[in-house]
Amino acid sequence: MTRYHFMDSLRGFALFGILLVNVLDITEISATSTGRAMLDHTVQSRFVPIFTLLFGVSMYLIADGARRRGVGAWQPLVLRLLGLGLIGVVHSFAYSGDILRMYAIVGLLVLPLVVWAPAPVNVVVGGALTVVSFGFLGGGVDSLPGLVLVGAGAAQLGVPALMEKSVVPGLVLTCAAGAGAIPLMMSYLSAGAGDPRFSLPGAQAGLAMALAYIGILALAWQWAPTRAALRAVFDPLGKMSLTNYVSASFVVLVAARVFGLFDADSVYPAMGVAVVLIATQSVSSRIWLSNFRYGPLEWILRAVTWRSRPPFRRETAHVSTTSAA
Repeated sequence: MTRYHFMDSLRGFALFGILLVNVLDITEISATSTGRAMLDHTVQSRFVPIFTLLFGVSMYLIADGARRRGVGAWQPLVLRLLGLGLIGVVHSFAYSGDILRMYAIVGLLVLPLVVWAPAPVNVVVGGALTVVSFGFLGGGVDSLPGLVLVGAGAAQLGVPALMEKSVVPGLVLTCAAGAGAIPLMMSYLSAGAGDPRFSLPGAQAGLAMALAYIGILALAWQWAPTRAALRAVFDPLGKMSLTNYVSASFVVLVAARVFGLFDADSVYPAMGVAVVLIATQSVSSRIWLSNFRYGPLEWILRAVTWRSRPPFRRETAHVSTTSAA
């Protein structure tokens, strides 16, 4: 199966944004704390849509991978979603706002369309559901089915491959989403701002900015120096996003107790923990992937998906270890 490095880097970027959101929820920092407005305006409701679109992309790629193996797509996807849901249950002990359980449920609901429907159907149905969600319902959990289908449809149309090598998708997305984000942000601010997850204008502005973030990263990807920087920082995070997402919550929970971050009157100590943690995960993920093919949870989920034991260690790492011995 083709590996799209831009998708990995985008997933790593989204993981960083989600950690900034999760650390606020885990530490229960007040909505009136110092610096909270900055995060509400730039982070909240911006990164879950990105992650959800990528989840849809992944669902289609798994289905396509199953067909290439000559097997039906249903069983691998069902097994994968059930495995993801169980990991989410474990994760919920550290973070009650875990999204993996919802992804598993939503994935099972949209599975027939992902497996059977042509790309235009997934894009149109997903787009319509997304418009209804962000236009009338609040853009919360109800937005997941639509975004997942849009992501799956985009993958069917070859958008991941196009974003890897062409400036056009990034340019179009940046201009269109950026133009929409300005009036939507003004509407959100005039409505009183606050946590955008709990207001319709906030959710709408969040989606527009999420799409603009994707476009900006896609544009940056086309310039070799910034592509190298993005890959260096975010690619390892993206390849081990499941392991990093789950483990981060447990680390933050321990750090919050050790450093007394619960109910703090400023977001900056918690943000410091998040930045240090994501930097550590980026470095540790790169080291891990130089020796192993997958992150621990990624390996488990892959084994569950394909009902087989995939190779874990990289041959070069095994040979080096044997030679040293």
